[in-house]
Amino acid sequence: MKLKCIIIDDEPIARKIIEEFVGDIDFLELVGQAENPAKAITLLSNNVVDLIFLDINMPVINGINFLKSSKNTASIIMTTAYAEYAVEAFSLDVLDYLVKPIPFERFLKACNKAREVYETKKQIAQPAQAPGDHFFIKCDNQIEKVLYNDLLYAEAMMNYVILYTTTRKMIVYITLKSLEEQLPANQFIKVHKSFIVNRSKIKSIEGNMINIGTEKITISQNLREKVLNEILKDRMIRR
Repeated sequence: MKLKCIIIDDEPIARKIIEEFVGDIDFLELVGQAENPAKAITLLSNNVVDLIFLDINMPVINGINFLKSSKNTASIIMTTAYAEYAVEAFSLDVLDYLVKPIPFERFLKACNKAREVYETKKQIAQPAQAPGDHFFIKCDNQIEKVLYNDLLYAEAMMNYVILYTTTRKMIVYITLKSLEEQLPANQFIKVHKSFIVNRSKIKSIEGNMINIGTEKITISQNLREKVLNEILKDRMIRR
């Protein structure tokens, strides 16, 4: 299956170069182009998009602000002339960050990452479609079974996620956002931009810290009220 992609860039020459690069990669299919994110809304509404090549400095709305406001689940590869936005972009879960002029070899490497993420998303269990007590995940070049009840918490590390289970630590090539979307929401909860925890494994809560296993995990200030409400709902015995 091909990854359906779009290009969002205000420079016609840049769009043309990326279009030619996409045409040379057999697992990509270009479904549209737009000169700014505002004009990409129709493309995103009318197509299933797996990958977006996104510029930063554009009229109407720049690429960073688009990322902050978008709820689209497509993987994002930044294609920009500005190296200084890389840290902020990665904090928004972009897959890769390419600085113009982009060599084809570097472009291909980023696209291979996108294909791995796409395949991983398909391999991980979809609880709503396949109820059960486990999921499968690609780790160290093999597909491994993980019991939901064995997963203590997950920690984001750039474009990887570390899964901490009762017996081991697994480093997998997936974003925390994608993992969150595919874990059962009634069992797992995001407590920080970098952490998802298993509700049933929480031992105690001290201020802004959750004790789980042998670790302490911080609850982010902006999620604290939501997290406490969901964890304690109908379970807190009061005087």
